[in-house]
Amino acid sequence: MNRIIPRDHYLQKLTDRQENGLIKVITGIRRCGKSFLLFNLFYDYLLKNGVDESRIIRIALDDDQFEAYCDPDKLSLYIRSKITDRNMYYIFIDEVQYAITKEELKNPESIRLYNVLNGIMRLGNTDIYVTGSNSKMLTKDVMTVFRGRGDEIKVYPLSFKEYYSSVGGDKSDAYEEYAMFGGMPLVLMQKNEADKMNYLRRLFDEVYFKDISERYEIGLEDVLEELTDSLCSSIGSLTNSSKIEKTLKSVKNTDVSSNTVTKYLSYLIESFIFNRAMRFDVKGKKYFEYPVKYYCTDIGLRNARLNFRQQEEAHIMENIIYNELLCRDYSVDVGVVEIIETKNGNKSKKQCEIDFVINKGSKKYYIQSALNTSDPDKMRTELRPLKNTNDFFKKIIITKTAMKPWTDDEGILHLGLYEFLLNENSLEI
Repeated sequence: MNRIIPRDHYLQKLTDRQENGLIKVITGIRRCGKSFLLFNLFYDYLLKNGVDESRIIRIALDDDQFEAYCDPDKLSLYIRSKITDRNMYYIFIDEVQYAITKEELKNPESIRLYNVLNGIMRLGNTDIYVTGSNSKMLTKDVMTVFRGRGDEIKVYPLSFKEYYSSVGGDKSDAYEEYAMFGGMPLVLMQKNEADKMNYLRRLFDEVYFKDISERYEIGLEDVLEELTDSLCSSIGSLTNSSKIEKTLKSVKNTDVSSNTVTKYLSYLIESFIFNRAMRFDVKGKKYFEYPVKYYCTDIGLRNARLNFRQQEEAHIMENIIYNELLCRDYSVDVGVVEIIETKNGNKSKKQCEIDFVINKGSKKYYIQSALNTSDPDKMRTELRPLKNTNDFFKKIIITKTAMKPWTDDEGILHLGLYEFLLNENSLEI
């Protein structure tokens, strides 16, 4: 059964940027729903708001009927032939990388497509939207192509709220399934658990690794796979290239340099498979270069890569919260708070961690993710760094419960996981 899942957050981003004089570039991990957002949801929105179908020019460059328009000059002629008056025309180009050669990417100043789209923009009655991400063009390539004329809109897999809007039922049951299979849209179309598992496994082998290998001409594919497994196995744990290098050598018996690890890490981030969170010194107001934390863009992909064998609830919950914060457009860091302890008359310094320090505009919050705080000692441990930030920014602890939000005597907001995930305004309570 086909399910149309509203993606109102991203649709709002498109409508907010409508006719802003820039080329809207929709990016994100492959198969997360970029094309559907543009060609179906935004297309329907324009029609419902009075735009005539003839003024929406849709071109999918990975479709054989548009193959000829992978030539930028033919693409230009085709688009211009459709513009017959001074009314506004909306131009959608899916898989825009098919109109860019590898040789051009090595010298972005020579990319013909930029000149073509820039010329079309100068007509004064065009609004351009493109998607693109595969072996020919990854994250950094997308924005490089448009040289300051691109307005990036990042799309992520389904959030839990989007997922739950489709499946409904008991919230805790829905969360457990989401924590197992994640939010790649086509997962919802699979008939049973075995099909879901196989679909997610195939994405790595047939799409993501293939794209990275082709784009960067990877010589050590086994290292790329081992590195991916290592990151999936240690989501939310502090690490760096040297540590990963040692792990690959000692545990996996894989001989690799830290420079190679660093390069391959950047490829995995540029293809949107992982995101990186830097450590931030809350009191010193500075970043630490290393170590850092890595989180998987979709928890189902992470589980599939590990054959669904490592189900650490606390780390999975932390990863899901991290992804939700990114979806809500927060910048997310890991907080470090230095605490001075006095024991037997002797003072010592200890670094404590706040899971997330998040910012958006003038808003700043500290967030702890805790699976369970029923043990008083566990609760004290989680709250300790929050109480020692020495500032007045809002402090929040999220636990895996269905409890109603409440604020303790020290002003710390206690949120249940489902309230946080399903109420986009929950941090404002």
